[in-house]
Amino acid sequence: MPDKIIVAIDGPSGSGKSTLSKLLAQRLDFVNIDTGAMYRTVALAASRLGIDPEDHAALKDLCADLSIHFKRIAGQERVWLGDEDVSEAIRTPEMSLLTSAVSA
Repeated sequence: MPDKIIVAIDGPSGSGKSTLSKLLAQRLDFVNIDTGAMYRTVALAASRLGIDPEDHAALKDLCADLSIHFKRIAGQERVWLGDEDVSEAIRTPEMSLLTSAVSA
């Protein structure tokens, strides 16, 4: 038996994957890895470094060096960029717009 259990949830847009994964992680005391939050964190890091979302080489290099991780603290999922909790910083309207450009 593996040391860690990984549960992947897949399905079409709007089918409730995020809701299910959050509830399941909370119930099982697992950490929920939100891929959308990962993209948002990359966008935040790129913004802070002044990287153009069209500069694919710079984004690739950035991603290779980033440390993104998730923690459950007091029942809440938190997103960390290195040693900084960026859970709120990645949820701004500006990051939403930039995330679309970076993820493309």
